[in-house]
Amino acid sequence: MGDDKNEITPPGVELQAAEPEQTREQRGKILHDRAQRLALERKVEEPGERIEVVEFLLGTERFGVETSFVREVHPLRGLTPLPCVPPFVLGLMNLRGAILSVVDLRSFFETGREEVAESSKVIVLRLAAMEFGILAQAVLGVRALNAADLQPPLPSMTGARSEFLRGMAGRLLLLDAAKLLSDRRLVVHEEA
Repeated sequence: MGDDKNEITPPGVELQAAEPEQTREQRGKILHDRAQRLALERKVEEPGERIEVVEFLLGTERFGVETSFVREVHPLRGLTPLPCVPPFVLGLMNLRGAILSVVDLRSFFETGREEVAESSKVIVLRLAAMEFGILAQAVLGVRALNAADLQPPLPSMTGARSEFLRGMAGRLLLLDAAKLLSDRRLVVHEEA
């Protein structure tokens, strides 16, 4: 019959001898078992604390705040400016009958001012008796982070901004909401 493998096989490619049927079945079973074990290993989550955060924009930076401190997210409507308050206090808003202070964190961190737009949101933070809203350019959603993945803030971050950061996860800056909510600098007292 001649050399039939050259008619079917491209030049330069050598064919291996065919395996016996039993060996092919054994290899298939071994590969199937390995695939099953690998699939089970992926389903097991890594141990460690998971942190659920609300992710939002301040200027061009992505920030996150733990959901355990977030009461709600609300559109910015009916903001009333106040005279004789620090520049980081944007004003007050009525949220279903409760008066809520709205704070511009960029101004508090001394990194600029957040632009107030129709699409701006207010993230209402609460810890014990302290409650206020922070202005956000946009709310990007809720996501979970591994606490082990948090890195310390960059050395170039100084001042109030670094003081209130819990850490970084990629480009996300995680705020220390407990520290922010308990800081006395955010409480404005009118002097008589």
